Amino acid sequence: MFLKTHKTASSTVLNILYRFAETHNLSVALPAGRHVHLGYPWFFLARYVEGVASQQRFNIMCNHLRFNLPEVQKVMPNDTFYFSILRNPVFQLESSFIYYKTYAPAFQRAPSLDAFLASPQTFYNDSHLLRNVYAKNNMWFDFGFNPNAPAEEGYVRARIAEVEQRFQLVLIAEHLDESLVLLRRRLRWALDDVVAFRLNSRSARSVTRLAPETRERAQRWCALDWRLYQHFNRSLWGQLRAELGPRRLRGEVARLRARRRELAVLCLQDGGAPQNRTQIHDPGLRPYQPGAADILGYNLRPGLDNRTQRVCQRLVTPELQYMAHLYSLQFPEKPPKNIP
Repeated sequence: MFLKTHKTASSTVLNILYRFAETHNLSVALPAGRHVHLGYPWFFLARYVEGVASQQRFNIMCNHLRFNLPEVQKVMPNDTFYFSILRNPVFQLESSFIYYKTYAPAFQRAPSLDAFLASPQTFYNDSHLLRNVYAKNNMWFDFGFNPNAPAEEGYVRARIAEVEQRFQLVLIAEHLDESLVLLRRRLRWALDDVVAFRLNSRSARSVTRLAPETRERAQRWCALDWRLYQHFNRSLWGQLRAELGPRRLRGEVARLRARRRELAVLCLQDGGAPQNRTQIHDPGLRPYQPGAADILGYNLRPGLDNRTQRVCQRLVTPELQYMAHLYSLQFPEKPPKNIP
């Protein structure tokens, strides 16, 4: 069970899980009907999963949801491996501002992220919580906690302890390759199972450079996310040191990166560089374009043999299209999901 947090490189991890599920013919807890999320931003309920009434348990669960353990346990087996991913909340908030600019009321009213963070209470209204979840402590919210709670020491420690008790691993986006090395070790998967290209990433022109004072304001505004991130960043590196050590870790990361380069040469046109939407030839490989974000994708090399084409296509298929594909495989009797 992967708790897919927002704007944290989680789409890249989702691709890893979708590919593993398809390769091994595993069942995935997918959103019911026309939906693309598992009830987000409301707390997750088992009935948000397609086929939950007829399926005993699913093998993999990885779409966006707000964590609600009792309901998740109705869908997943007792021996489920739980993991998630976090990102430095300063950069997570910057990404969210661009991505959800036209959706979140707090962001709609703010001319820039600098202006928003200079006086966040001018723009942020608690009464619009379900539309403003992206504007304050969004990762804390995804774990099922209150994003507007005071960052009191006892409260924060108790909530972090809850996460540690349930989640066997928390990845860190800034150290994704090291995180994937540890994930592979925990799941006992092959190297190719965890190799991935970056998906749902933005072009450099749609990334805002933040002044030092803006970064400090973002840390204060998202204090709960900041505490969560600091704790699990330390935890990740403690586990890496204990289980692998510096030399072995460097070797494993080098192997992962070398295999990614090999697959990029094998699969990708344009020297492996991600392309903007207008440059992607296959409409089925064009990612969703929200807000002011310029989301990049990939072109496959022409002339690939059938087996290679299948491997490469899975690596670069955007998450909405991949979800629709898995849905059609699992529920061929249902109307397909319409992904424009």
